[in-house]
Amino acid sequence: MLMMLKYWKTVLKNLILPPAGPMLLAIIGLLLLRRRPRLARVLMALGLGSLWLFSLPFVADRFTRLTQHYPPLDLSQPTPAQLQAQAIVILGGGGQRDYAPEYGGPAAEPIMLERLAYGAYVARHTGLPILVTGNGIEPVAMRASLLRNFGIEPRWLDDRSYDTFENARNSALLLRADGIQRILLVTSATHIWRAAHEFTAVGMDVVPAPVGMLSTREFGLPRYLPDVDALGRSYLATYELLGEPVREFLALTHLRRH
Repeated sequence: MLMMLKYWKTVLKNLILPPAGPMLLAIIGLLLLRRRPRLARVLMALGLGSLWLFSLPFVADRFTRLTQHYPPLDLSQPTPAQLQAQAIVILGGGGQRDYAPEYGGPAAEPIMLERLAYGAYVARHTGLPILVTGNGIEPVAMRASLLRNFGIEPRWLDDRSYDTFENARNSALLLRADGIQRILLVTSATHIWRAAHEFTAVGMDVVPAPVGMLSTREFGLPRYLPDVDALGRSYLATYELLGEPVREFLALTHLRRH
């Protein structure tokens, strides 16, 4: 039952967020065109118009900026909190291939690989051990990519975390068993606000280490023309903008407990 709920949660998320959400609005409008022409035109305009807007780099950057609350980690001038950190936690969720022919095994895809690359960079600067957390094959791909690409073997591996809530709960159990309380938390800059709250809720002391900070990729006219990469950025930002109120609601109502 729990796995079924998680499955439908993923399906619902993909149906609501762009590009599927705006496309469904437009399709519903098209189906209503004969019976309710005025409503149909409104739905089609909303669907196609929002899809166009979500794909503009200018709009994607605006949404992304709303999600990024923490500054980048400054390793050149570490704060007392950074110096007291005992481990690095790298969150999964950025995609992986169960089998990558060019590597002959599992491999992380771009978003996850960006997190791993930064986690390895932080580990080399601090000497701290790494925990990778995800679901099923995901952390296996994370460990394989860390070892193969960066020569770093994570000390802990959590392969039972379907979402950020479970990442926090399961990581805390593993780390506390080794007497670890303060962590450097590595995940995407759009995701780290919600992730840090989940880890704080389980009693961990968190030093945010965001990766993929907002940086203008397009200049001039291309910023106002549809772009598939911008659509992906809008998807991630919209997911976090919706996800944080949901997290707050679940925390306040105690519908989900650590």
